[in-house]
Amino acid sequence: MLRYTLKRLISLIISLAVTSLVIFFVIEIAPGDPASLMLGVNAQPDTLAALRAELGLDVPKWQRYLNWVGGMLVGDFGTSYQYRTPVAEMIGNRLWVSLPLALYALALSTLIAFPAGIFAAARRGGPGDVAIMSATQLGVAIPNFWFAMMLVLIFAINLRWFSAGGFAGWDNGFFAAMKSLTLPAIALAMPQAAILARVMRSALLDVLSEDYMRTARAKGLSARRALWRHGLRNAMIPVLTILGLQFSFLLAGGIIIEQVFFLPGLGRLIFQSISARDLIVVESVTMLLVFAVIVVNFAVDLAYAAVDPRLRQRS
Repeated sequence: MLRYTLKRLISLIISLAVTSLVIFFVIEIAPGDPASLMLGVNAQPDTLAALRAELGLDVPKWQRYLNWVGGMLVGDFGTSYQYRTPVAEMIGNRLWVSLPLALYALALSTLIAFPAGIFAAARRGGPGDVAIMSATQLGVAIPNFWFAMMLVLIFAINLRWFSAGGFAGWDNGFFAAMKSLTLPAIALAMPQAAILARVMRSALLDVLSEDYMRTARAKGLSARRALWRHGLRNAMIPVLTILGLQFSFLLAGGIIIEQVFFLPGLGRLIFQSISARDLIVVESVTMLLVFAVIVVNFAVDLAYAAVDPRLRQRS
């Protein structure tokens, strides 16, 4: 297990190094100069040069890259060009919205998908299976931003059970904050629940056709006991893959949902920073989100080894 973990850790470090290079240089070569955008088209050359020096834009790109990476290693993400605020502080404030939203949506997705996928697999070809698969097909097809607007129309405007947008803040209490995140979490969770339910059903159906499942039934186990005792564990590997990818998507891919609900999260911060050409914020937030994706995938790889010992033996 130690050798397997070390190999995955080395792969994680290499991925982070390559990703940091790609993020930095792709964003840096994008057209537009932050200093020119801040001062306007009529700015004097000496004023523009002074601001570029103040922002650290007058040094070579390779030196800026090394300064940026070195700062991130010690928790210093630099200072925002636009707001003159430490980027780490901005990320910290927004993370307390995006991270609970992602976890909330992942919990809803899992609570919906697991029972639905298991129920559909246990009743393959029956009316329940057909109904669930039809619902999941619809869930995959509907864009989450359209679903989010429908939620606002029904539950915020017509029924007035929730607010149409904004975040109450954790200072106003846990339940008030979670209520603000409920509609966005549902909008993010439903399409992911549809995907996860279909994967769970397919994985269980593959497992149910295996010889060891027939052997378990021949030894006297009921279909339900064989499913819960032997089927679920062996069907979890593809499900863990989807769960890891879903959490990464929910954390990094909520930009549109945060815009629809006016949530002050990381997605909206990236959108605002791109509009303001605040390169250091875009680079740092993007790198943080990529880091979260890679770390989650690393955790999923370790979960694979825990679920299936054959993976440890192959490494």
